Amino acid sequence: MTTYLLIPGAGGDPFYWHPVVPLLEAVGHEAIPVDLPGPDPAAGLPEYTEIALAAADGRTDVVLAAQSMGGFTAPLVAARRPLRALVLVNAMIPVPGETAGQWWDDTGSQEARVQAAEQGGYSTEFDVDTYFLHDVPPEVLADGPAPLDESEAAFASPCDFTAWPDIPIRAVAGRDDRFFPAEFQRRLAKDRLGVDADLLPGGHLIALAHPEPLADYLLKL
Repeated sequence: MTTYLLIPGAGGDPFYWHPVVPLLEAVGHEAIPVDLPGPDPAAGLPEYTEIALAAADGRTDVVLAAQSMGGFTAPLVAARRPLRALVLVNAMIPVPGETAGQWWDDTGSQEARVQAAEQGGYSTEFDVDTYFLHDVPPEVLADGPAPLDESEAAFASPCDFTAWPDIPIRAVAGRDDRFFPAEFQRRLAKDRLGVDADLLPGGHLIALAHPEPLADYLLKL
């Protein structure tokens, strides 16, 4: 049995992963969506790391999957416990010492977002419906919690690791991600990890919009 440790993005809400969890459990694996205190002004990456480590305590065969801002917690967890594989899903991919606040300018993500919007014919001004929810079925969100904010603490925390671990690392990019456009993600994965990002159907919230292809991808690891 494999344990899938599932780290959410900004806000820290494990609801993001809830459509994927039963698909992994249905074939006999364990899935742990991590609940991070995103709105807590006293909690940053060190606190997120401890919470994620505690969630996987005692497990021996662990695949870590991290979405969006969860990419900043992922290498900190990987530095402190063995993992079979690491999967970054529409993720912010840091370099050692970088903060999530610095990442936007360092990578040119905002410019890539605006360019893709101009080419795609949708608004260049960010709003949640256009950039996050455009392909998420309304019924998926109907019983979900209100979105959580992310405090500045995590954005200001340096990602204090020395190197990505020598384990299989995969990057997954949603073909229709408007927040981190797929071509931007492919460039980032190549530059910072030396890997080719795999494309799957879906936008930025791929686990909510297209959980089956993402679960299949994780299971094939």
